[in-house]
Amino acid sequence: MTKPLEGKVAIVTGGSRGIGAAIVRRLAMDGASVAFTLANSKEKAEAITAEIELKGGRALAIQADSADAAALQRAIDKAADHFGSIDILVNNAGILLLNSLETFPLEDFDRMFAVNVRAVFAGTQAAAKHMHEGGRIITIGSVTAERSGFPTSAVYSMTKGAVAAMMRGIARDLGPRGITVNTIQPGPTETDMNTDPHANEMLKGLIALGRMGKDREIASLAAYLASSEASFITGASLTIDGGYLA
Repeated sequence: MTKPLEGKVAIVTGGSRGIGAAIVRRLAMDGASVAFTLANSKEKAEAITAEIELKGGRALAIQADSADAAALQRAIDKAADHFGSIDILVNNAGILLLNSLETFPLEDFDRMFAVNVRAVFAGTQAAAKHMHEGGRIITIGSVTAERSGFPTSAVYSMTKGAVAAMMRGIARDLGPRGITVNTIQPGPTETDMNTDPHANEMLKGLIALGRMGKDREIASLAAYLASSEASFITGASLTIDGGYLA
């Protein structure tokens, strides 16, 4: 049977671990050739590439820190040159830095904005040049765009609210070209960002389903938005949170 993304080319930023790695694996399983960027985690990136190629897929890992907009744009151009085009961009790279209002360093503010917001714009700008009708742009945001939920998260919440608003605007810009632009807003998810067992137990008590999300569940929504099945969804912020916001 033909796979739903057969013949498509995807690039995932921050694809060497966590949700990004799950998305890389899922898009490859669905038939796409997948490039992904990494700032560190070289060994993990090599393992993912080897795993995909062993299953008959095509993958390319590219070193690029999303805080460096020019390096990110070069990485996207490299992926397009390598695979011939770009059909799907997943803006996944992000960082989480928490601190109180009184003690939050402006350097941390600037870095989180650079990775979580500016890189999304720079990556989308670069990928759109290579896209044709039917292109897909997907950004991994967060439910904190709707509800911070806990102290020390003001700046992180700001970055996720910013990308949701940005994607709605870009959906208007790219709609006439037949390119869809959407944001996925995960709730608490089991990743290496969430390693505090006490905090995770507290979060489970706030989730209607009583558990954290899995990275593969976020990846399944990304795969759907990347497919032809989602051709009439654009400018949307889609929550996947087990009822955290319910």
